[in-house]
This record gives sequence, structure tokens and C-alpha cells, in this order.
Amino acid sequence: MASRLFDAAAEFLRVRGMDTMRGPCNFSTNDEIGFLVKGYDSPATIMNTYTPEYYLELAERYGMKKAMDLYGYYLDDTMPIAERVVKVAEKVQHREDLVIRKLNLKKLREEVEKVKYIYNKAWEKNWGFVPLTDEEIDHMADDLKMIIDPNIAFFAEVKGNPIGFSLSLPNMNEILIKLDGRLLPTGIFKLLYYMKIHRIVKGVRTLIMGLIPEYRGRGIDNLLYLETIRQGPLHGYHWSEMGWILETNFKMNRAIEALGGRLHKVYRIYDYAL
Repeated sequence: MASRLFDAAAEFLRVRGMDTMRGPCNFSTNDEIGFLVKGYDSPATIMNTYTPEYYLELAERYGMKKAMDLYGYYLDDTMPIAERVVKVAEKVQHREDLVIRKLNLKKLREEVEKVKYIYNKAWEKNWGFVPLTDEEIDHMADDLKMIIDPNIAFFAEVKGNPIGFSLSLPNMNEILIKLDGRLLPTGIFKLLYYMKIHRIVKGVRTLIMGLIPEYRGRGIDNLLYLETIRQGPLHGYHWSEMGWILETNFKMNRAIEALGGRLHKVYRIYDYAL
């Protein structure tokens, strides 16, 4: 059955002149993507996938080849942060005349424009990058504004100009799992109730962290991560899955490992030549 589904997808692409089938993906890499390769022993975090291990066998038996692995790192507030990392980050902040500030929900539309600017500049050369359109980011903002917590969403600014952004989201899957997958007829009310007593959510997913090219390699990424690590426990969050991050993004992977992050999840994208 799986091979017949793959056949249908391949034929759909072939007749439209495509030479490669890549996936699993939603409409772009801005959405949930990938088969799970590592981390079957814990539930999926918000906006991440969870797939059974046998999906890998089905894909590879069909002839699909690994295109890229995506990493998710785990950090919690019991993990000590190396003192040298903190000292370096503090020096960077003073040297760069840098301000790290929280997202302002009262000016969400303006903030969203800044996110779009940073996102499209920071990721434009990344593997699989698809620029965010105005419509897409507006739709994303509308979807997420109910759950965004400004205490764990930060801008990095130099002289008032945005140069970096970090967004962590409360892991609402901790609530959804209690609904047993049922929003109707009463699940929606339970969801709203749990959101009000929001301390049931103990984890976050650090979904986005990016810097415009001119400010990379200066340690500013560590400042954004450190601010999330510091602020999280003050607001009831005690762990984070950070990612996904391309396996080939060595600088960012090393930066998270220096903070004490351990590889927690691996997601895989496959290619199939048509």
C-alpha cells in the first residue's frame, strides 16, 4: 500500500516536469517536516512530527535516499551552563552595544514585520529555504498569537534596528495529549481551561533563532539562547527542545552543545529520483 501511494505521488510530480520527489514535508520547510529517526521514547513537541520507526523502512525499501537530517536538542534547568559561555555572552553584549528585548504583543503587526525581515535574510542560503510571504507570515501570526508567550520570545537589536530573533513556544502538546486527540464535543472547553491554568505546560520548543548575516559569528546567538534559559524557569518552563537545526549547520549545533544541549530528536528528509 505504501509503495502505491509513493507511486501516485511520483507520477503526479513526473508529469509536471519534476526530477526529484522530496519529503515528507508540508508545503514548505516552514511547516512540520521529516520522519522521526531518533527520539521515539518521548512525545512530539509543538509543530514537530512523530512517526513510527517502520516508516523509514517503507521509504528506504521504495528506493528513497537520505537528503538531510534535522536535529532537535534537549535542555533543562538542571543542566549547568559553562561559566565561560556566560562570560563570553556578557562581553558580546557590551561590545556590540546590543539590546535583547521581549516581543511586544501590543504591537504584534509591527513585530511580525521585523520577524519576516530577519527570517528571510537569516535563512536565505539555508538548504531547503522557502521565503515567508506576507500572507504566510500573517496567517502564522494569527495561528500563534493565542499561545505566544512574550517572556520567551526575544529580539536582538543594535541601535534600535532588529538584527536577530528567537521564538520559543509553550509546548501545548502537553495539554493536547490530555484531550486524547478529541476537541469535540467537550475537548475544546478543556483546552481553553488548561490554557488558563497554563502552568500545566512545563516545556517549550525553541522554534526559531536567526541572525542577519552581518552579525553572525559574534556570539549573539548564545545571548538569545541564554535569555531563554534564564527567563524560562521564572515563568514556569523547565525544559526546551531546541530546533530543528540542519545537521550541516555546524556552528549552531556547536553553540547549543556548548550550552549543554544534548541531541534529543533527529528528523529525516528523503529524496527520490524521478
